[in-house]
Amino acid sequence: MTSFLLSSGLSVTNTVGCLFLLALGIILVVKGGDWFVDAASWIAEVSGIPTFIIGATIVSIATTLPEILVSSIAASQGSAGLAIGNAVGSVNCNIGLILAISLLFIPSKFKRKDYAAKMALLLIAISVLWAVSATADKVVNWWEALIVLAIFLAFMTENLLSAKKHSSQLAIEEPVEAPDSVKFDNATSNGSGVSVSGNGVLSYYAEAQNSKLLTIKRTGMVIEKADIGKNILKFIIGAGCIVLGAQLMCDNGSELARIASVPEDIIGVTILAVGTSLPELVTTITSIAKKKADLSVGNIIGANVIDISLILPLCAFISAGKFGTTLPISAQSAVIDFPFCLAVAAVAVIPALIAGRFKRWQGAVLLAGYVAYITLLVLNTVQIVHIF
Repeated sequence: MTSFLLSSGLSVTNTVGCLFLLALGIILVVKGGDWFVDAASWIAEVSGIPTFIIGATIVSIATTLPEILVSSIAASQGSAGLAIGNAVGSVNCNIGLILAISLLFIPSKFKRKDYAAKMALLLIAISVLWAVSATADKVVNWWEALIVLAIFLAFMTENLLSAKKHSSQLAIEEPVEAPDSVKFDNATSNGSGVSVSGNGVLSYYAEAQNSKLLTIKRTGMVIEKADIGKNILKFIIGAGCIVLGAQLMCDNGSELARIASVPEDIIGVTILAVGTSLPELVTTITSIAKKKADLSVGNIIGANVIDISLILPLCAFISAGKFGTTLPISAQSAVIDFPFCLAVAAVAVIPALIAGRFKRWQGAVLLAGYVAYITLLVLNTVQIVHIF
């Protein structure tokens, strides 16, 4: 077996070891992403950043951080097939597999005004990139990347405006008062502890509890001191796991493709795409179990817009900055990946916008289409059929 040396210094001599490190990378990315999102949201909230900004920016980008890092690292290593395949493949997996599962179990209703702009931007982003890939040179130039990036900025602006509107509506509601049994002593503990008179055991316990709490002056939030170090540690470890996991996925994905003589594009739209889409899959399964399918749909739509409108421009800028070249679009991406991406997005979005709800038949069509898409890629790879 061919031996190679990973950037992390680990030597792998067989396909099994390569698959193991690839799986380890996926685990690190998924778990690291979970820690990073939780810690980033907590730190932002405690620091006084409005909740609507946290949800519309930090969380929405953080949930797609695995795809962003995997594609960016692949682009920096000159593996354009992995970079583009992971981004487009994640969208195809999110819609054709994950959204399909959600719709098959719980086809949900939604408010058109909450989703119309996001869905339109998703279709526009995919259409623009497909148009770029269909050109004679089949590359993404820096100025074309700027056009796509403008769609991402429009998406973030719409997110902020929408979230601010919802935040204003919630602010009108009556606040819930604390029960009478809970009394805070602002004079002695600055709003961070329970007031208990006397010198007995209860007083000692109250003082001990108060010493563990801290009031943030800017926001008035009462937090446990231990939570500060815990969340900073989760933030650092989470970010580190994502970076290391993304590197392992790129290194071993490329090597696996070379060992098995499988095009990088195939690895990108299958193994890497499914691996980096695991957070969305977990969210969908949890949402189904809690009968909250609308959470899954919103998460998937937002993640797809970011995957298309942010990741590919970033890869184009990295390619131009590091290699002085444009980002090449493979025949697979131009002929199969982008057309399928637009098709499944249209099947998921257009009927839903017309009816104001998703239907179960959409889930069945999307899942059948995804199976057909993967089958077609495999048949073309083993040369049973010849498409590109």
